[in-house]
Amino acid sequence: MKLQNPEAKKNLVTRLRRIEGQLRGVQAMVENERDCKEIMQQLSSIRSAIQGASMDFLQEYATNCLVENSAPKDTVQREQMVKDIITLIGKSA
Repeated sequence: MKLQNPEAKKNLVTRLRRIEGQLRGVQAMVENERDCKEIMQQLSSIRSAIQGASMDFLQEYATNCLVENSAPKDTVQREQMVKDIITLIGKSA
């Protein structure tokens, strides 16, 4: 799937770059032997940020693939797409 909405794509890339920065920050914290509690707080923030980005992407995926033009007309194909989404969500939990 390609992101059809340029604004959604821009927002997702921005979020991913922010997460990347947070990860680098945690790496520095570990290297500098910062307090464990501070590191855990940052890791928790990263997990929440990734979950938020995943949900935004899922919203776009569902909109583009299941609702918009590219949605299969065949009920069996549509049901398989829904199962695939549910499986992916289950893996991310």
